[in-house]
Amino acid sequence: MKSIDLNCDMGEMPQAIADGTQEALMAFLTSVNIACGGHAGDEGTMRITVEEALRRKLAIGAHPGYADRANFGRLELHLAPDAIAESVFVQVSNLAEIAAKCGARISHVKAHGALYNQAAGDASIAAAIANGVARWRRDVVLVGLAGSPMLDVFRSVGFAAAAEAFADRRYDPQGSLRSRKFADALILNPAEAAAQALGIAENGIVIAGDSTKIRVKAQTICIHGDTPGALKIAAAVVQRLRDAGIALRPPASAF
Repeated sequence: MKSIDLNCDMGEMPQAIADGTQEALMAFLTSVNIACGGHAGDEGTMRITVEEALRRKLAIGAHPGYADRANFGRLELHLAPDAIAESVFVQVSNLAEIAAKCGARISHVKAHGALYNQAAGDASIAAAIANGVARWRRDVVLVGLAGSPMLDVFRSVGFAAAAEAFADRRYDPQGSLRSRKFADALILNPAEAAAQALGIAENGIVIAGDSTKIRVKAQTICIHGDTPGALKIAAAVVQRLRDAGIALRPPASAF
């Protein structure tokens, strides 16, 4: 039976934590990536999110990003590799400390926003992320964009790597995520997102805007918690995958 992990970036929106939306979304997931004080998150949101994930028995990962809260970590910054590594180390270490107090461990690390997108095409940034994590621990999985060189960089530094694709994001013909500066960057229709997730899980393919087929062989599929209608999207994705006989679980070799 085919299987796929379904992940979501969490601990980023205090309102979603307060009104229960975040925990409701977790019902559809198998892993979470928790903001750890860079683009979003603080000690309180990290603790609450870890505790919610533990109740749901989800794999718990760190989600470090640029420390640029005004732009939610989605603006490209041009930092020296040492500065990126230091920031990643501090963020991941902070979450790990809080997780340990809750009786949890960090299984994977996935960069956020602009840091993730830049690393997908820049080996020096990908290496900086890996080096920052390595200062903390090496026995975790680094998550990166399916088909991108960042996965090879992660492996070259000695990490296991998990390839990620996206249910709620459109792709450019080159295989990169369509920039959020374009109005059509997000997939907001639950049925369309579910169809894209099924294509990823069954065939390792997404269709770009010009009908180009893009290979995205992935171990994990992401739904963004801040995408409008994320709950409906997640429900549609899970239903479509289960109807197709695809199991939802973190890959044993990764998470």
